[in-house]
Formats: sequence, structure tokens, C-alpha cells
Amino acid sequence: MTAISPATLLELYESMVTMKLWDQTALRLLQEGRVLAGYHSGRGQEAIPAGGVAPLRRDDYLMYAHRGFGYTIAKGMSLAAMFGDLMANTAGATGGLGAGIPHFADPELGILGQGGTLGSCFGIATGAAFSAKYRGTDQVVVCFFGDGTANRGAFHESVNAAAAWKLPVVWICENNGYAVSVPVAESTAGRIVDRAAGYGMPGVRIDGMDVTEVYRATCEAVDRARAGEGPTLIEAMCHRFRGHYEGDPQVYRTDEETERLLALDPITNLAARLVADGIATEERLGELEVRVQDTIDRAVEVASSAPMPGPERLYEGLYV
Repeated sequence: MTAISPATLLELYESMVTMKLWDQTALRLLQEGRVLAGYHSGRGQEAIPAGGVAPLRRDDYLMYAHRGFGYTIAKGMSLAAMFGDLMANTAGATGGLGAGIPHFADPELGILGQGGTLGSCFGIATGAAFSAKYRGTDQVVVCFFGDGTANRGAFHESVNAAAAWKLPVVWICENNGYAVSVPVAESTAGRIVDRAAGYGMPGVRIDGMDVTEVYRATCEAVDRARAGEGPTLIEAMCHRFRGHYEGDPQVYRTDEETERLLALDPITNLAARLVADGIATEERLGELEVRVQDTIDRAVEVASSAPMPGPERLYEGLYV
């Protein structure tokens, strides 16, 4: 397996820490009534957006899932703009429309936004990949989605087209075991990764709680797509630590299950590895966390100072 440099490991760690602290700050703003959107915490699944986005170039395309803002954090989107989207004010990428997940975009970073229905990501990702191939670029699309979304009909239509035309797409399924509250065993026949064989493309199932495993698998899939060899399906097995949405009573799983999952924290485990391997000290990692939180707090200040949009915002971008 390809070795990952200490510098890259530290970058992946900082990316995950930023996601964790951003998530905690967003939840605090939600409790304070300063967020005007629903929120689906990404806590516990940070390794997937960190490892899955890191191999991309600035001009590559990203279709994010709805759990947290980790994807766009890893792609380099403005933290203040993301908070502005949550607050539905003019600091946001949409200028006040959409009010948070999953309605924001940053085309300059290849962040294509999202449709209002889970599963609409598949067609958009396939279209973007077709565009890259038609224009003769070597851009790649990475599309994230959950195990429940994988059972939408659009998945099969889009994956079939991408495989038939050898489009540069990397499909990353975040299988956290639940489609809202329905266990995957009760909603899905067989393994999602095994669907890859039906469309004649590589498929790999990985430990989605290990950022190094996610990074390696995505690097290989991105290189393959960029070389014109077509799509790859990655099924990343993972766990979310919080409910499907904030306020979710989680009656579908026990407290014992939740406690067991906390021991699999991808951030804590990578920190222990960095210290054990002599790549960083606990003091250095602590300083990193303080620095990241300071950056996030300043982004909140910027977003909080922006005004709400006026009624004229409704007509901007309206053509019909």
C-alpha cells in the first residue's frame, strides 16, 4: 500500500478537527436560535469527507451528502460563507437562499450544490463527469451519498451511464447502517459494493472510520478516473454519533450501541497514532485545536455581522 507522508497525515487530522469543531459550533448556534436551518450532524463520519476530498484538485467537482459540512470544509470553501448559509444571510454562498444543507454551492471550487431530494446528486454527478469528458479535460467528480440514498432508482440509472461511457466519477457510499431510522439490513438486499460488478466497474468496501484507508482508496479511484478508465464504487462503512437530525430521539438504537461506537472515533484514533509514531506531540495537537477553533470563531463573527437579504433577493437569478 502507498505510504502516506507525515505531512499528509497531519493535514488529514487538521481537516477532521476542523469538521468536528465546526460541527460543535454549528450546534451551539442552533441551540442559541441563530441558525435558521435544520442540521444533520456529521460527527463520527469525519474520516470520509476528509480522506475522500483530499485527493481532489481545485477544479475537480464535488457532490456532497447532507451530513455535516465536512465535504466543503475539505474542499476549501469559506467557513464564513458556510455559517452565512446556515444563518440564511447575505454572507452565505446563496446570498440568503436555501438556509443551509443541502442548498449551497461554490462553482469556483467545483462545489456543485445539491438538489432538494436525496438521490438527485447522482444525475448531477454523471452530467458533470460527461461534461469533463466531452470537453477533454481530466477533471474528476466525487459524489458522496448514504446507504439509504443508494436505494433510489436514480442511483442505478446514473451508475449505469457512468460505467457504460467510462465517465470520471468516484461514487462514495457512506454506509452508517441507518437510513434515517431504518437499519440497512431491513432496507437493502446484499452489499452495496457488490452492485459495482453488475455495472462492470471496480468496487471496494473499506473502513470508513479510518481516514488513511479512505484516502488511499479514493486516491486510487481518482487516479483511475483521471486516466480515462471510468468510475469506481467505494462503500465506506461508518457510524454517526448523533441522531439523523438534531432532536432525533434515536429510539431505533440503544445507549450501549452509541457508547460502543464512540470508541471508534476517527479523530481520537488518528491522534493516538500520530503521537505513537512520533509525528506530533499531544501539546502540538492541542495547539492545533485551539488555532482551528479561533479561525472558526472569527468566521462566525464575519457571518453574524452580515445583513439578512431584502425582498429583492427573491427575483435575483429568476429568468422565467
